[in-house]
Amino acid sequence: MRWGIMRPMTYELGKGTGPLAGVKVVEIAGIGPGPHACTLLADLGADVVRVDRPGGGALSGGPGDLLTRGRPSVALDLKQAAAIETVLRLVETADVLVEGMRPGTTERLGLGPDDCWERNPALVYGRMTGWGQSGPLSASAGHDMNYISVAGALFGLGQDPARPHFPANLLGDFGGGSTYLVIGVLAALLEARVSGKGQVVDAAIVDGTAHLGLMNATFAASGMPDDRRAAGFLDGGTPYYDVYETADGRHVSVAPLEPKFYEEFVRVLGVELPPRDVAEQAPALREAIAARFAERPMADWVADFEGTDACVAGVITLSEAAAHPHNVDRGVFVERDGVTQPTPAPRFSRTQASLGTGPVGPGANTREALAAWGIDDVDTLLDAGVAVQG
Repeated sequence: MRWGIMRPMTYELGKGTGPLAGVKVVEIAGIGPGPHACTLLADLGADVVRVDRPGGGALSGGPGDLLTRGRPSVALDLKQAAAIETVLRLVETADVLVEGMRPGTTERLGLGPDDCWERNPALVYGRMTGWGQSGPLSASAGHDMNYISVAGALFGLGQDPARPHFPANLLGDFGGGSTYLVIGVLAALLEARVSGKGQVVDAAIVDGTAHLGLMNATFAASGMPDDRRAAGFLDGGTPYYDVYETADGRHVSVAPLEPKFYEEFVRVLGVELPPRDVAEQAPALREAIAARFAERPMADWVADFEGTDACVAGVITLSEAAAHPHNVDRGVFVERDGVTQPTPAPRFSRTQASLGTGPVGPGANTREALAAWGIDDVDTLLDAGVAVQG
């Protein structure tokens, strides 16, 4: 499958081809999970307009930020009442608003849920924060690793008994954060189309990350270790679910949990191993597997294992992933404007998603996007400095 690529010269509504075509979203620019959620919505066909501050903000998107792809940027000075009024006019025809400010900020600006519902009672109001809209930490600053710490997820990560290791910001910001925001927005959007009433979606990274840990909670409830690293079933405590170094300093991931897959693993590995289900033999089993993989480079092992049911894969870099035959065949990555990037996910059999416009700088589309959304006094706003053309 190959993805369509749109390169419109001017911004127009209704160009999305995915299942969310026709859905209109107002995004109050933030960082991290909020933009990622809006990228997902835009990838799936929604018309998203991003409201940036003039000149952008610290860590906010720019012309090279893939988290802002697929949508125009409008620069509005939200310190001015006319800018707030402009956002509310956008809200009047929108289905969703997404914001990622600290609790209470949009209320102080005059853009809180009640302000928006006065203009559009069916609006879904998506709020993306780390701690959530309530609780003793809700007003405090934080970042990904802080949230996954309190959610109980960071403690057990990594195979180093001395300290946990964090997986960049994939688990919190994008796993427990933006993914759950999108789920909540879509669920509320379906309900609003039945009831005619919008509601707030309070998406907190700490909530979503805790929910991602349902399997770990199951393990803990069944008495499996949950207070030590590299001691459980899926965290490196099992010799046949781990990462092993190869002769060239690269690594392979090994995961033949089921007995039939393990039998295939042993066959391809080509060495006799100690019993796998005898706890006392676990150190010897790990040592034997490690010694065998250390005999040959990663590419040789990949050639032997790939396509089998042994559940072994080479650990490759992002650039290597873009060239992997499986990913190439499925079009998992695409090169756009000289930048290799992931294509929209998931896939649909009828309403296929398209990769829309590339990322732009703050305010790059102020004039055309506001006009397309029905704002008829754009020149007045620009002349007054309420809106800024980037």
